[in-house]
Amino acid sequence: MSERQSSGAASVKDKKSGDNDDQKKVQEDFDIDMDAPETERAAVAIQSQFRKFQKKKAGADDS
Repeated sequence: MSERQSSGAASVKDKKSGDNDDQKKVQEDFDIDMDAPETERAAVAIQSQFRKFQKKKAGADDS
C-alpha cells in the first residue's frame, strides 16, 4: 500500500486496517482560508457554473 505525499497542504487518512483494499476511502483535509476574498470569488464562480448546468439539465428533461 502506498500513500501519496504532498507539499503539506493535505494529509491522507485511512480507514481501519481491517477493511478490504477496495472498500478503503481516502479523506483529505485542506487548510483553506474561508474568509479570503479569492476563496469567496472562487465559490461564486463555481456556484454560477453549477446553476447554469442545472438550468441546462432541467431544460433537457422537459423535452
